[in-house]
Amino acid sequence: MTDLPLSVLIPARNEADNLPHLLDEVCTALDGAGIKFEMLVVNDGSSDNSLQVLTAYAARDERLRVYHHQYSAGQSTSIWQAAWQARGTWLATLDGDGQNDPADLPAMFERVQKRDITLLAGYRHKRNDSEIKRLSSRIANAVRSRLLKDDTPDTGCGIKIFEREAFLRLPYFNHMHRFLPALIRAQGGTTLSWPVNHRARQAGSSNYGTLDRLMAGLLDLGGVMWLAHRSRLPAPLDLHAGIDVDKDLHSRQEP
Repeated sequence: MTDLPLSVLIPARNEADNLPHLLDEVCTALDGAGIKFEMLVVNDGSSDNSLQVLTAYAARDERLRVYHHQYSAGQSTSIWQAAWQARGTWLATLDGDGQNDPADLPAMFERVQKRDITLLAGYRHKRNDSEIKRLSSRIANAVRSRLLKDDTPDTGCGIKIFEREAFLRLPYFNHMHRFLPALIRAQGGTTLSWPVNHRARQAGSSNYGTLDRLMAGLLDLGGVMWLAHRSRLPAPLDLHAGIDVDKDLHSRQEP
């Protein structure tokens, strides 16, 4: 199914005023770098005119595919479903609020082409958020990093690039997008953090409350710790006796 280098996945809820400019920026950045790509936006139960805005954009740029939830299913579900529909070998994620800068994508994509990492996670070295958001994020990241040992300073940053096949092998659960480095590592993958630009929101309001985000993160943290502890992957499987089916099939197909 994968026949493109890159798929850009954007979950969005009530971001009608931010999405057109964000999509324009994605196209400018990737076209300028000569990267072939597609864009998949999941309209996650928006009550504004996001769906109409996205439909109009898709009509003039066939690289955009728009998916829609009748009611909000959450960011992780939107990303997970979009990943199954994507045709890219690599998946890039961006938040729909425009605070992630698509101009970071070409350099990030170039880095993952070295093929020595499974996931490249952006981290906001200079955040444009309120003081309470920055403080709560520092506390949450410190606790998570200490307990999960995922060597990632900012898992809350929405801009990431990772292998599609590796992502699809992960266990699915709500809020999984906040723990991707730890989950990837538990499956034997490798991760790296990359400094990225972070911008102030230009329109609309955040879909997350600080307390809600903190409580959900604490509950999920225990589950991720359990998953990582119980994982026995990777477990190399070597053929001991008999026929290697893949090699046998390949030899039969040769002229």
